[in-house]
This record gives sequence, structure tokens and C-alpha cells, in this order.
Amino acid sequence: MKKVMNHKGKLIVLIACIVLTTILLVGCGSSAQEHLDKGTAYLDQGKFDEAIEEFTEAIELDPELAMAYGNRGWAYYEKGEYDKAIADYDKTLELDPGDAVAYNNRGLAYYAIGEYDKAIADYDKAIELDPAYAKVYYHRGWVYWVKGEYDKTIADFNKTIELDPELDVAYVGRGYAYAQLGEKEKAISDLEKCIEISEDPALVQQARDMLDGLRE
Repeated sequence: MKKVMNHKGKLIVLIACIVLTTILLVGCGSSAQEHLDKGTAYLDQGKFDEAIEEFTEAIELDPELAMAYGNRGWAYYEKGEYDKAIADYDKTLELDPGDAVAYNNRGLAYYAIGEYDKAIADYDKAIELDPAYAKVYYHRGWVYWVKGEYDKTIADFNKTIELDPELDVAYVGRGYAYAQLGEKEKAISDLEKCIEISEDPALVQQARDMLDGLRE
């Protein structure tokens, strides 16, 4: 009887150890949110491959985590893998149809592969969801530029500047459009404004070069 009790006691201890070990292992494992956070940090550092790995881990742990698809989509976009970016934004929007940023970013990917009408449709939806989203108007304005619809380009850049008067690139974009339409003085004014407010040396030089061309 004594031996049976000892055997049962050892069995109970063994089971307890197995349960405790399992709990500890689960507790030590990274959560989907932790992988998402790591991936976002890599994304901010421009380490796109590492970011993609972390976002993929997050998705495997939580397939309903919309932001993981969206962030991975941006990493693919930065790598020039536009089809993969679009696929991830498709999934993001399936999970979160109200994500204006995802529509904007998918629009950028469509623009990159020359799907201009699809890009405009996505920008339109982003604006519908968030009418104060300044950069969406800016991005849509460039699509209209490529399509040769300069009046619409200027209208979108006007709205961009109304919403965000310090967005330097919008002045350059509108300056290009004014120059294309032969409105030289307006183009010069916008380029000078960009030079005044921008802290981006490359953009300032671009504006100066264009100014020199207009003043010749």
C-alpha cells in the first residue's frame, strides 16, 4: 500500500511539472502584438526584410490582426513588390473596411504599377472615409498629373495645402502643374514657397532648378 501511494505521489508531481512547464512556455512565447511592434520598429529603420518576417509571425499567431497585413504591405511596397503589397492591403481592408490609410497605400501601389483608375478609386474611398487626410489629395493629384488632367491636379494640391500648409512637396507639385498650364508667375510663387519652408535639401534644389528654368 505504501509503494502504491508513493507511485501515485510521483505521478501527481510529474503531471504538475508538465502543466507548469507548459504554462511557462506559453507565457514566454512572443505574442502577435510583440511581433507587430518589432516589425514596426524594423519598418521605421528601413529594415524591410526583418519587418516582413516579424509581421508574418504576427499574422501566423493572429490571422485577424489587420495592422500586421497593412504594415507588411508597406514593407513590400518599399521593396518594390507591389503585387504582394496590394494583396496585403486587400486583406487589411477585408478585416477593416474603414481603414483610410490602407486605401491610400493600396492606391500608391496601384499607381506604381500604372493602374491609375484603380489608384484614383482607392484615393476617393480614403477621402470619403477621412476628408481631412491631406496626403491623399496630394497623391491623387499626381495621378491626375500623369493622366494630363492638370486642372484636377491643381484642385487636389490646393486642397492639400489648405489642409496642411507646411507640406513642402505640395507646392512643388502645384508649381509643376502651373508651369505646365503656362501660369508662370503662380509656378514661381509656389516654388519660392517650397524653398522658404522646406528642410529637405534635395527638394529645395529641385525647386531652385525649376525656378532657374522658368526665369530663363
